[in-house]
Amino acid sequence: MVKHKLSSSVNHSWQSIIQFLGLFCLCCFLVISCSQPQNNPNNSPPTDTNTNRITIGTTLKLRTVDPADAYEVISGNLLYNLGDRLYGYKLGTTELVPQLATEMPKISDDGTTYTIPIRQGVTFHDGTTFNAEAMAFSLKRFIENGGPPSTLLADTVESTAATGEYELTIKLKKPFAAFTPLLAFSGLCAVSPQAYTIGKSQFKPDTFVGTGPYKLAEYGTDVLRLDVFENYWGEKPTNEGVDIQIFSSSANLFNSFKTGAIDVAYLSLDPDQITNLEQEAERQQWKVIATDGKTVNYIVLNLNSEPLNNKAVRQALAAIVDRKLLNERVLQGQAEPVYSLIPTKFDGYKPVFEENYGDGNFAKAKELLEEAGYSQDNPAKIEIWYASNSTKKGLIASTLKASVEQKLDGLMELEANSVESATAFKNLDKGVYQTFILDWYGDFVDADNYIQPFLDCGKGSEEKGCEEGASQFQGSFYYSDRINQLIDQQRQEQDPEKRQSIFLEIQELLAEDVPFIPLWLDKDYVFAQKNISGVTLEPTQQFPFWTINKSS
Repeated sequence: MVKHKLSSSVNHSWQSIIQFLGLFCLCCFLVISCSQPQNNPNNSPPTDTNTNRITIGTTLKLRTVDPADAYEVISGNLLYNLGDRLYGYKLGTTELVPQLATEMPKISDDGTTYTIPIRQGVTFHDGTTFNAEAMAFSLKRFIENGGPPSTLLADTVESTAATGEYELTIKLKKPFAAFTPLLAFSGLCAVSPQAYTIGKSQFKPDTFVGTGPYKLAEYGTDVLRLDVFENYWGEKPTNEGVDIQIFSSSANLFNSFKTGAIDVAYLSLDPDQITNLEQEAERQQWKVIATDGKTVNYIVLNLNSEPLNNKAVRQALAAIVDRKLLNERVLQGQAEPVYSLIPTKFDGYKPVFEENYGDGNFAKAKELLEEAGYSQDNPAKIEIWYASNSTKKGLIASTLKASVEQKLDGLMELEANSVESATAFKNLDKGVYQTFILDWYGDFVDADNYIQPFLDCGKGSEEKGCEEGASQFQGSFYYSDRINQLIDQQRQEQDPEKRQSIFLEIQELLAEDVPFIPLWLDKDYVFAQKNISGVTLEPTQQFPFWTINKSS
């Protein structure tokens, strides 16, 4: 992942976010920490065919389920199913609806005060009554405990307080048009004040006490058990609980699904494994659930390194990328080419890289490189870095390298290099790498979350680049006064049409300056056995467990 993830205005807390971002973006290969280890040497899932418990297999490694500390894909999906937030999304849509709130917020004329009515009759998993004070506690803890996602609120929220037993008031430092969608972020769920404390780094990685349809019954090194919360205020799950089996490799996950040892396979299978399961689905009566993803894969370019400090070289590199070829040959059609950092289904998306460069435009690349003074005797030398645990990104780097060797007449040389992902993200903001192939899983459903975390810079200059801010921590070091102004404007603009026009200008500058090259959007896949129903992938990228059912 990020996810990994970035969000909000930039300050010193970006450092911790990016480090966790790397682990998230690059498929969350973290070592799990827990207090209740399981002895399960064969990775055998706890299936029970006599009950309506669902067994879900995954390769994603779990680090924590503390919402104030969790910033990875698997923890986000667990919190989505274990907890409730003030707002969520109507299933099958990106329509915001109240959850622990009873109505959409009342927003002051200046856009800085949100008054939110709170749901009554809700209890936490430990029996504690939920009210506005408990919600205020949860949000304060999210901010003050200082975990990786804390800046999502810390840089935006001035104060949060119960202004009545069932009324919450949140005051912002300045208007933020996407604040209501932000409140649907999976980690902003209510937690019991009796089970948690507020304090710097006071986290409980293997515990969750919230208000959601499931309660956490067991947290193990390779097995998690979610039991139905009988006193849940909302729609009850259609199953009797969920067991999550964490596999050591995609091969183990693939084989376990094919042999029927698990009910559902979810993240992360290799492209060839996905193709195999799709081809056999009709004969085996497996269910294949696929949805357009919002995870953007991209190349970050270090503008402080030669020759990438020359805009013409960056533009040439953008021109040689053939997204359709990469999707066909490397990704096996399991992706969608994207020509901006904003996903294609978002309002305001503009395919600026397609308009400016096309796909595999080697004639344009040659022209740009020659104008910049490069030749066969003096080629532009660029290193393409990727995470060593990503076979897919390694193939992307190799394909780009081969294309340059075959079609650029020696004007550019690409060298493909790999490094372990954790090491990469310790060094990315230090300018160690010329380029890096990364992916980005958004925190909330708004175009801001695909622009501000990449292009914003709080301290820097056109001459020195970004010295402190989002683009520095991404490893780009891009600085633009105009971009900074536009980001601030769109965050405060309440008129959707005016806000979209600002995003259009931002994207045009992105394509002109090329601090990042967008590549593709991952498609999300879930596979289910023939006796499993109710499996869906949401447009928000979330995976609801409570709709899944098993027939005999």
